[in-house]
Amino acid sequence: MVPSEFSSPAPVDRWSDPLDFEAVRHARVLPLDVVQAKGNGHAGTAVSLTPALYVLFQEYLRHDPAQPDWAGRDRFVLSAGHTSLSLYLQHYLSGYGLELDDLKKARALGSLTPGHPEWGHTPGVETTTGPLGQGVGNAVGLAMAARRTHALLQPDTDPEEGLFRYRTWCVAGDGCLSEGVSQEASSLAGTLGLDGLILIWDDNRISIEGDTAIAFTEDVAGRYRSYGWEVVEIDDAEDPAAIRAGYDAALAVTGRPVFVRLRTRIGHPMPTVGGTAGAHSGAPGEAEVAATKVALGLDPEQHFVMPQDALDHARRVRERGARAREQWQEQYDAWRAADREHALLHDLMRERDVTPQARELLAALRATPQAKATRVASGAVLNEIAPELPWLWGGSADLAETNNVAIAGVRSFTPTEYDGDEWPGGPDGTLVHFGIREHAMGAILNGIALSGYSHPFGATFFVFSDYMRPSVRLAALMGLPVTYVWTHDSVAVGEDGPTHQPVEHLWAHRAIPGLDVVRPADWVETVDAWTRALTSDRPTALVLSRQGVPVVGDAVPADQGARRGAYVLADTDGTADAIIIATGSEVGLAMQAREALAAEGLAVRVVSAPCLEWFEEQDLAYRESVLPRSITARVSVEAGTATGWYRYVGTNGEIVSVEEFGASGAGDLVLAERGITLDAVVGAVHRTLATVREDPKEETAR
Repeated sequence: MVPSEFSSPAPVDRWSDPLDFEAVRHARVLPLDVVQAKGNGHAGTAVSLTPALYVLFQEYLRHDPAQPDWAGRDRFVLSAGHTSLSLYLQHYLSGYGLELDDLKKARALGSLTPGHPEWGHTPGVETTTGPLGQGVGNAVGLAMAARRTHALLQPDTDPEEGLFRYRTWCVAGDGCLSEGVSQEASSLAGTLGLDGLILIWDDNRISIEGDTAIAFTEDVAGRYRSYGWEVVEIDDAEDPAAIRAGYDAALAVTGRPVFVRLRTRIGHPMPTVGGTAGAHSGAPGEAEVAATKVALGLDPEQHFVMPQDALDHARRVRERGARAREQWQEQYDAWRAADREHALLHDLMRERDVTPQARELLAALRATPQAKATRVASGAVLNEIAPELPWLWGGSADLAETNNVAIAGVRSFTPTEYDGDEWPGGPDGTLVHFGIREHAMGAILNGIALSGYSHPFGATFFVFSDYMRPSVRLAALMGLPVTYVWTHDSVAVGEDGPTHQPVEHLWAHRAIPGLDVVRPADWVETVDAWTRALTSDRPTALVLSRQGVPVVGDAVPADQGARRGAYVLADTDGTADAIIIATGSEVGLAMQAREALAAEGLAVRVVSAPCLEWFEEQDLAYRESVLPRSITARVSVEAGTATGWYRYVGTNGEIVSVEEFGASGAGDLVLAERGITLDAVVGAVHRTLATVREDPKEETAR
């Protein structure tokens, strides 16, 4: 179907009630009024999606606008976040608290209607979207969480009757489905047979550069069939009967996710700009807006109009939502009374806290350290606490055993019909097999965290964290409790060579606001890092070694060690001549350098700094006690680039770092080849001391 053949807007008799017709035709020109008045924004998709979304929010979506966070609601994800007006329109019509003035303020600083939907900012927004395809991954994560939460809390109840088996609806555009992250996530969803997940594709065949045929020509519906999805076709997004038939068909599907191909004409019924790239963004022009209103039978001289009776009618959806919530609440209360054991588990999952039993296990692990790789220490933590914390679940991008997240004795999160011997499991499984899909894993983890019942973790090699960086950034932007287990943390990876040896990654991730990057030195610091990460309300990246490391922090009390970000690991009797600051596997090297320098009569303090973000949260007095301004002879040691260490060593300091890519060879030899050696650290201390003696008044940047 080509744009010129697209049907006209449905006449009044095609709608269930004349007031639905009035609400839709007035609503769909509001985005045009908004964008024309502001001179910028995205109106076209919001105009053409209005009928389909109105039917969804009014008749199919289980939601209560008066209680946007109601646990029993369906989830709606707008993956095509640039068309945020599509969502704000439905929230306005449904009575979420947005009014016409909020629509007029779209994209304005401080408004409730920012340019892309933001979780935690606008009531009813389930996730922050905008980077295309991310919402698809979030939706997959939300659907996975719904399946697992039901399996844990109501294992003997039919999923269709479960209190926690919400449906996840997601709207994506051509851009979302072009991005690789959506393809990765959709492939996994098909493998898992994620019923309850409905992805609506706004098939308008237009992107910013014009007709998508210039770059996007595959059989998208066929691709989704190959993933294992059921495909439903809605050929006319203007026909409410066709829309309902498509939604009904989607709801009838069991055992697999549903892909709904919704054929639209972007900006329809805009007469000139509609169906072209010009409808995607920017002001369409007063003449085009007026002509569109005429096509809809509206007064072209009126702007920002919504008849009160039509708005009141649309907001009756709140009555439907209230009834659904009240019925759910009655069932929920009865369930709590009848099943105290699972009700207690429910409360623990909502809190996502560390239980007293888990704290005891963590304390016991900390008290019995081993000289092992920090990835091994991390694995020991997961093996101990996972059975105690059912809300802690996740997996790896096909590296579970190497990343040490393969927890002994737990079930895998697999389709019910999966019967493999190696990874037995089911919908209640703890270990997720993401496949080689780092980017989808990151987006899915965000969706799982947004479900409200989980603290997810995801693992891969640190060098491949680049593949998931956009999802990590969004986790930090939203402040989600996600833990990343990134192992093989430096050129010490060894024989796999520079393609697998992270160099710039530590500072690249430290540059993300709201992400805590933790590179523990030993077993003790790893346990401490996990302990803090489990109670964090923002994402934590655990950057862990492949090679074994000595135990260095066993004499430091838990409340004075890694959880403070940086701390004095080894001190002097009097004032130190110099300070060595180190992270991860280089802390042991710093301790060796301290001993060598002591033999020369020099007093050196060693500071272990596993997490600079946590250190910067400490008060000034504590930070001064660890890194006194009076001691300007400082050396940092880390097997990565020097990028941000100047803040901590100052103008007199020296940085022992890796400033080029790695090499293929044994890990210890590659470290030496790239300058991470005892001699390098000792030499750096001598040079910084010489600088201080030449310029004793020079102070550090801190």
